[in-house]
Amino acid sequence: MEIWTASILERKLIKMTILLRRKPEMSHDEFVTYHRKNHAPLFLSLEEVKQHVRRYVQCHATGEQLPGLPDNHIDGSTELWFDDLTGLAGVFQSPNYMATIRPDEEKFLDLHACEFLVGVENEVIPALHA
Repeated sequence: MEIWTASILERKLIKMTILLRRKPEMSHDEFVTYHRKNHAPLFLSLEEVKQHVRRYVQCHATGEQLPGLPDNHIDGSTELWFDDLTGLAGVFQSPNYMATIRPDEEKFLDLHACEFLVGVENEVIPALHA
């Protein structure tokens, strides 16, 4: 079944959401600091990122447990927007990414415990404008 119809892809940016889990030996605060101050600037330094990434958002867990919901073991998320799947591949399959970013990810992420979603957004409530 083809889920990427031409009409959907023509209207929407491709969004990649990564649910992040830190290395077990790292505290949550160490993870957040590293993600913000080390990893983000390194990622932004790649030419492929400058060329293809349209938006980049980090979100870090507050540690709050909500009544009625299961325990959350996610430390944060990364959201990246691209014009198309070719742009996404242009970043994540580039030799620069593999040589520079992948080794950095291994410093603070439990990569095998992270989860990845590539999709298109369906905005239900539009962002508020000031």
